[in-house]
Amino acid sequence: MKAERGTRDIVFANAGTGSPLPLGHITAEHIDETYDTNVKGTIFTVQKALPLMGQGGSIILTGSSACTTGAPGMTAYSASKAAVRNFARGWTLELKDRKIRVNCMSPGAIDTPALPTTTGLTPEQAEQAVAQFTTQIPMGRRGMPEEIAAAVAFLASDESSYITGIDLAVDGGMAQV
Repeated sequence: MKAERGTRDIVFANAGTGSPLPLGHITAEHIDETYDTNVKGTIFTVQKALPLMGQGGSIILTGSSACTTGAPGMTAYSASKAAVRNFARGWTLELKDRKIRVNCMSPGAIDTPALPTTTGLTPEQAEQAVAQFTTQIPMGRRGMPEEIAAAVAFLASDESSYITGIDLAVDGGMAQV
């Protein structure tokens, strides 16, 4: 099968879901939903793709600025993304003999229409949350999907050939200062 498909040079494990639920209200179902997508989804995507990768190449994992910052009600999500960040550390060492680079790219607040549907907020609540959240971003704005794509393209390219094990924050400085 591998010979029929060829090898893969790049794997981009872009999984993420999270909804607010404060401590005292967290359920097993909430943890399962969050971890099944963010943690298990990332592990099994990379694990399934790994046999198709030859020597060299790049694995890029989607983390989140939430893995280094605290947010009320988002502790399950934050912890799941901290796990993803640590996959990059461990897998960098596990895959070094195959010269496969593993990096994490952690976006901050990105301007997409998905916010109300992925957080369980109404459109009005989401708009208020975005306005409040944006005040915490040193650049004073939400990021654009194109900026995330550029960071991923860089990590996938030969221009990042001496970069592995990092967490590239693409967050307007939010988790950095």
